Amino acid sequence: MGAVVALDRLLDARTVWRGANASVSRDSRQPTGHAALDARLPQGGWPDHALTEVLIPADGVGELALLFPTLARLTQGGQRVVLIAPPYRVHAPGWAYAGIALSWLQVVQANPRDALWASEQCLRSAACAAVLCWPQQADDRALRRLQVAAETGQCLGFAFREARHARNPSPAALRVQLEAGTRQVRVLKCRGGLAPAQPIALAS
Repeated sequence: MGAVVALDRLLDARTVWRGANASVSRDSRQPTGHAALDARLPQGGWPDHALTEVLIPADGVGELALLFPTLARLTQGGQRVVLIAPPYRVHAPGWAYAGIALSWLQVVQANPRDALWASEQCLRSAACAAVLCWPQQADDRALRRLQVAAETGQCLGFAFREARHARNPSPAALRVQLEAGTRQVRVLKCRGGLAPAQPIALAS
């Protein structure tokens, strides 16, 4: 009998073709705010009610700027955004300059273990429009719980992780990787279609 291979691993390795769902609309309710990226994503923006994994080679390579248009749109519309245990102190004037309505931004401080629990609870609560987390100790099972919680709470989830995790499969609906020293993002996995082969340049 041949070896059993998990379907997620085959999809992540691009070993099999994954056709797009004809019922998926190109008019996403959650545009990224970056036209070039929206044009290459199957839903035309962030996947609804799902976890997006943002892989970075180092802190401060533009990972927050990638999300600022979305966070500004949500908070200006009176929707709550929660940051779970961010690695650095939030610079309120900088976030306000990016268009974030600070009255709708909440920061939760927690140790690494409690941060995962807090992320899951906020995603599941249906009280948040988006939850940003920086999981330091997250295996496949933990990420799957975050993905399910985002679906349950109909929330956008964003998990920032080190680029070295790109070689491992992930249950996240979307995986993007920022390239150091450039304004480019590479889509590694996207639910509902094939990931673009080439990196996508973001407008400055």
